[in-house]
This record gives sequence, structure tokens and C-alpha cells, in this order.
Amino acid sequence: MITSAEQFLTLGNKALLRLPKTAFLCSRDYPSAIERQVYLWALEQRSLGTCVLSGFHSRLEQKVLRYLLQGLWQPVVYALARGIQPSTRFEYEMQIAAGRLLFITPFAEDVHTITQDTANIRNLLIADLADSFFIPYLTPGGNLNDLLQHAAFRQKPVVTLDLPENYPLKALGATVFRPQLALSNKL
Repeated sequence: MITSAEQFLTLGNKALLRLPKTAFLCSRDYPSAIERQVYLWALEQRSLGTCVLSGFHSRLEQKVLRYLLQGLWQPVVYALARGIQPSTRFEYEMQIAAGRLLFITPFAEDVHTITQDTANIRNLLIADLADSFFIPYLTPGGNLNDLLQHAAFRQKPVVTLDLPENYPLKALGATVFRPQLALSNKL
């Protein structure tokens, strides 16, 4: 599956699609103990100006989105599992106007409800567009675990946290996240 920009609807700065993108995916149910390391990861991405691509659907993904958008220049590609609603432009007006946010979706505006099917399609779009992945937590046997079997993940680097539950990721060759910023030791 190779996705071109003509295959989905957008709102925001389409030039962000030309940047290298790190997809941030996390299982919905995760241990709260991982939050500190995930925030360190987000801090590094914001410091480096890395373009982060995600569906920002899980609680942790939503928290990271709010944090990333606090940066002055943080490129973010937000993949929706529904259509782009009219209120989206107003809710994110400053970030869109600044050219640092792009919404993408393969769904028409009249798709209002997120279902497992629309989430799966959105996640495949993310996997296809991403150059690398940060998956801090993987629920064994969960939807994200199933997604990892898709061809869109092959040959792309995956970074994860050092947790027993993430063994399937490490078995596939994922590397363990190690904070690089000097600040990380003080947080």
C-alpha cells in the first residue's frame, strides 16, 4: 500500500507530508508508569522539530499532541479515523495558520463516527506514510499487535520502551528508546 496525497482529504500544510515522519502509536490501555518516558520522547521530538504523525486517539496520544502543539515550530500530521469536521479549522486555527499542522483522512466529511474499521484504515494510512515508528506500549494480542503484521511496517525502524509486554516489538527488531537530551536526567 503506497498512499499518495490524492487518496485522502487534507486540512493544513500539505508540505508536512514531504518531511520525514515518525508515527506515534500506543495501545489504548497502557500502564501509567510509561508516561514519564513518553513525555521525554515527546520533549526530544519537540526539541529536534521531528514531524510526528499519529491518530492521537488514545489518552496518551492526546496528551502528547497537546504537549507537541505547545512548541513554537512542531510539525504534526494528525490522521483522522473519520471525516474532517467543519469545527476542526476553528479549534486548531493558530496551528494551521502557522503551517505546522496537517489533518489527513481517507474519509468524507459525513463520516462522523470512529469505528474499529475506520480506525484500522487510519492506522494503515499512518503506517504507510511513516518513515519510522515510536510504539511505547503494545497490548499483547491487541489491535496494534495485529497491525504490526502488515507490510507497511516492514523495513521501517521501530523504537519502543523496555517493557516485557513489548517483547513482540523487540523480537521484530525494535530498538529501545534511550533519552538523548541532557534535560532527561533532571525530569
